[in-house]
Amino acid sequence: MRNSVLVQAARSYRGRLWSGTTEPRNKRASVIVCEIMRVKEALPNALRSTQVWIYIGATIFLVALLLSAVLVPDLRILHSLQALIYVAVVVLVRRNSACGYGAGFSVAILWNVMGLFVTHLIQTGAIAFWLLLRTGHAEQFVPMTVTLGGIGHFILIFAAPLAVSRFNAESRKWLKFAGGSVLSIAYFALLVAFFKPH
Repeated sequence: MRNSVLVQAARSYRGRLWSGTTEPRNKRASVIVCEIMRVKEALPNALRSTQVWIYIGATIFLVALLLSAVLVPDLRILHSLQALIYVAVVVLVRRNSACGYGAGFSVAILWNVMGLFVTHLIQTGAIAFWLLLRTGHAEQFVPMTVTLGGIGHFILIFAAPLAVSRFNAESRKWLKFAGGSVLSIAYFALLVAFFKPH
């Protein structure tokens, strides 16, 4: 992201200001610094808000993984390794890497599709949450953690592509997004294949 800000500032500097100038070097340097500051101020505000949503979605899912691992000890290894995906997403998003956004987006879609259409645990957890609100006690805590994780994933599903669409200067952003998607799905598939309790 820093390099793209510098490139954008340099292009803006060349295009809007003077070329082939006899201005003193320090004046040109100060103009470049001003352009860098202008571009940096213009870009990140919208991007930062989507980053915050990515952090919120990943954190909600990590809390759901932790609660599920506490409730079902057989899932501790699987959930510990699965948590690494979300740690990587947060680190990559912090660096404004489209790979991180792609990883968060695709694993969220895959997991929510499984929870909604294969296991139906997201719906079961939503019903358990509703009963908890109505009666004051709950009997099915594990599906409630799945629903909590699904909520975190819905946030990732909407925030990740929105954030990448706001990358102005980065070339091949969607290719990097797709690469992150493929890697996270492959890692998730390996985890399920080798560490899912039978």
